[in-house]
Amino acid sequence: MTRVALITGANRGLGFETARQLGRSGVRTIVGARDAAKGERAAAELRAEGIDAGSVGLDVTSPASVREAATQITQEYGVLDILVNNAGILPEATADETPGPLDLALFRQTFDTNVFGAVSVIQEFLPLLRESHSGRIVNVSTTMGSLSDASDPDSPYYGVVVPAYQSSKAAINALTVALAKLLKDTPIKVNSICPGWVQTDLGGPDNRAAAPLTAEEAAPIVVAMASIPDDGPSGQFVDREGTVAW
Repeated sequence: MTRVALITGANRGLGFETARQLGRSGVRTIVGARDAAKGERAAAELRAEGIDAGSVGLDVTSPASVREAATQITQEYGVLDILVNNAGILPEATADETPGPLDLALFRQTFDTNVFGAVSVIQEFLPLLRESHSGRIVNVSTTMGSLSDASDPDSPYYGVVVPAYQSSKAAINALTVALAKLLKDTPIKVNSICPGWVQTDLGGPDNRAAAPLTAEEAAPIVVAMASIPDDGPSGQFVDREGTVAW
């Protein structure tokens, strides 16, 4: 039976490449995008490559939008095998003014998408994932959210200080652990991944020039964790090299 995957924030960047690579492996991919027109254009591009792809308007910050997307996918597919929580923002990197040590508005904005958005999507799509014989949830995180690396002077991430973004990803990692425990008696597996520093628009206009990895190079770890076998791990945090310290 063909598996079905939903990737949030998939009309461009890492999400789009993840949809492409999952599609090339035979998975029916659904491009979730805040802008429905952009999502459909991305899905059309994938279909032009021979990939079985659809799209759904999905604004993770809008509970109503998430519910509508869940209803649509339930009606069209009846099951969801893979959920990739990819949608995320890093407004600290593109703020017009350098914020002080803490900026409550940036925290609210960041958590609304990166944390509450992911929780909303999981909540609404969990019934569909339960219909799968091998449900997989992949939460796109970052080693910048690792408390171990953030507090280790020898880590290359030690000097990176973007509090709202880092704490949002630490929260996602905590969610991964908790959800894996809550779902331990089901076939559903939940893991966090760090794709590396990717050439996307997430970190602002300078990011594409500075980041070492293309989306094509970064997506395989997402695809791998979305495709783990039934005896694979759950409640883990990994990157291309293996396990990442929490």
